[in-house]
Amino acid sequence: MALLLCLETATRNCSVALVREGQVIALREKAEEGYTHAEKLHVFIEEVLQEAGVLASDLDAVAVSKGPGSYTGLRIGVSAAKGLCYALQIPLISVSTLQILTHATSVNEGYIIPLIDARRMEVYTAVFDTHGNPLSAEEAMILNETSFEAWQGPCTFVGDCLPKAKTVLTHPRFQFLESVVFPSAQTMADLAETLYHEKQFEDVAYFEPFYLKNFMINP
Repeated sequence: MALLLCLETATRNCSVALVREGQVIALREKAEEGYTHAEKLHVFIEEVLQEAGVLASDLDAVAVSKGPGSYTGLRIGVSAAKGLCYALQIPLISVSTLQILTHATSVNEGYIIPLIDARRMEVYTAVFDTHGNPLSAEEAMILNETSFEAWQGPCTFVGDCLPKAKTVLTHPRFQFLESVVFPSAQTMADLAETLYHEKQFEDVAYFEPFYLKNFMINP
């Protein structure tokens, strides 16, 4: 039975799950206003291993959220994942952060549209069908009243910036989850499991996060 360690650090949520055959057997996560991933990630990893009574050497692979998302968060998560894979000589799996968000909701018709906060009115987003299959490229988008107007039919939005999205996405066919949702290692379990059995692994030496847009420092 495959034993996977899943790391999700693309947003304010620092999340770690231990997964056996697609089932989460231990979970630690916390979303805070400030990014505390550097302090919490390795602690959470140790805690889930201890809770499940397994050693790091028992892991079959490490899965990490590859982005888009926070530059700092992604760097911390990917660095940790690559370090473990290199030390343990096990495969590295990467999962789209936006696709992880699609697994946080279930709808029967229309589209699922994850939104990750990229500051001000900008979001990272893409459009998925009800099975979580991508229908558009992932992009950084500045939201306005005409966003997603080309997608006819019910659109269900999920993510960490729904309050600001609601101020401009007001069409009656737009639906929002009742609460803010962060990407979680818990909801990446099935995706990671599938990629593991399909042997879709990354090159540990050369893999980099999917930042989507260039890093900029405000003067």
